[in-house]
Amino acid sequence: MDILEAMTQRRSVRTYTDRPIEGEVLLSLTAEIDACNAEGGLHIQLVLNEPEAFGTGIFKYGQFKGVRNYLCFVGPDDASLDDKVGYYGERIILRAQQLGLSSCWVALTFNKRRTRYELAPGEKLALVASIGYGEAPSKPRRSKSIADVSDAPADAPGWFAQGVAAALLAPTAINQQKFWFEYVASEGDGKPHVRATTKRGTQTHVDLGIAKYHFEIAAGRENFDWAE
Repeated sequence: MDILEAMTQRRSVRTYTDRPIEGEVLLSLTAEIDACNAEGGLHIQLVLNEPEAFGTGIFKYGQFKGVRNYLCFVGPDDASLDDKVGYYGERIILRAQQLGLSSCWVALTFNKRRTRYELAPGEKLALVASIGYGEAPSKPRRSKSIADVSDAPADAPGWFAQGVAAALLAPTAINQQKFWFEYVASEGDGKPHVRATTKRGTQTHVDLGIAKYHFEIAAGRENFDWAE
């Protein structure tokens, strides 16, 4: 499947089989992680065959079952970390979907003390994602409309609406969808700009990074620049 199909088909999965991640799937997944770490200056880590982080059963919300593999999103502890984790993390998540793997972003329902990851000086664990061969996915979630999360003049190019529609496919914490995309017309012969912002809330800057990646893929990064 191509990446747009992966966006459409992906659902959060909380129950997994015991099938290991191995062979060409593992090689392709780790290659994407390495590329994202190099490009984003992050320290994202794939943990395999480790049941302790999700094995306590002490959390009532979003129960998980059979999780033995997960991604740890680690990077420099600065103001850009959450946005980068969302952007590059979703790039990895969608690559996993293309490889036949299931996943779920996780902010709270894991045992941080039992999670296995490495921190270099000045780094922080932002959050994790379960990953593996899933069983039943969650049901499709409700979504806001393009008009609810964006502002553009009537003559805005079609790629802008396509980008916003893809952003609405992005997973967000407790389905908040608090991001906002604004079309900013170009001056002279320069590219149009798009401004992406978010309201305050749980993990909203991670959510914004995820939504921006979705937007870029559908809109075409060659068509615009991000506005400050």
